[in-house]
Amino acid sequence: MTDGLIERERMQQSLHLAREVQQNLLPKSNLKVNGFDIAGKSVYCDETGGDYYDFITIKDNSSEQLGVVVADVVGHGISSALIMASVRSAIRQRLAMPGSISQIITDVNCQLAGDLADYGQFVTLFYMLVDPARHTLEWVRAGHDPAIFYDPQTDTFEELRGDGIALGVDMHGHYAQYQKTNLKKGQIVLLGSDGLWEARNPAGEMFGKEPICEITRKLAQASAREILTSCFHGFNVFLGDRAPEDDVTLVVIKISED
Repeated sequence: MTDGLIERERMQQSLHLAREVQQNLLPKSNLKVNGFDIAGKSVYCDETGGDYYDFITIKDNSSEQLGVVVADVVGHGISSALIMASVRSAIRQRLAMPGSISQIITDVNCQLAGDLADYGQFVTLFYMLVDPARHTLEWVRAGHDPAIFYDPQTDTFEELRGDGIALGVDMHGHYAQYQKTNLKKGQIVLLGSDGLWEARNPAGEMFGKEPICEITRKLAQASAREILTSCFHGFNVFLGDRAPEDDVTLVVIKISED
């Protein structure tokens, strides 16, 4: 029994260390850069998880762009955390070389498909390139939920969709990129994982996207951090005493200047 307790303590220490390492792979802080206000958060249902978000500064000649990634590895726990770390590394490595965002994600998929071929696992991902100088958003969608775009001037919500299967499924998969131009001050983009929308409360009701949209509408004049905090508060109130059964991630991007 003593040996078992010692082994269990070692396992708990290893999980705690793995959690610390994974948390350090996530952005250390929110961003306010070149007219964009950006905030993100991941909450794991186990010690470690498969959700991932990242903010990556990209210098293109004289301009500076920002890559925003939200990804979800199938499942959760240690195995998903290891794949998440591999995805982060593959994306950051590939971004150091030239190429369109569609080519970048296509190359990352090719690498991951080779690594995951024997395990039946895959990764959904939404990659968005924010260009402050041109006031544009470009994105690639790889099997992930569409981003949500809110324009407070017209009080309309739009899903930023696009074709593309999850990463790691087909080594020969190719990904298209899409663009939104003429961005205006006050517009908001939400990137999330399905652990948020599909969570259920003790009554079995699904959280859905409507509460997130309603909070965004009410707080359209607030900062990205305030919108993010309020969304997670609403989510926790909805769950009540029930713990989330999946990892949860949300990123809020707000255009703060014309």
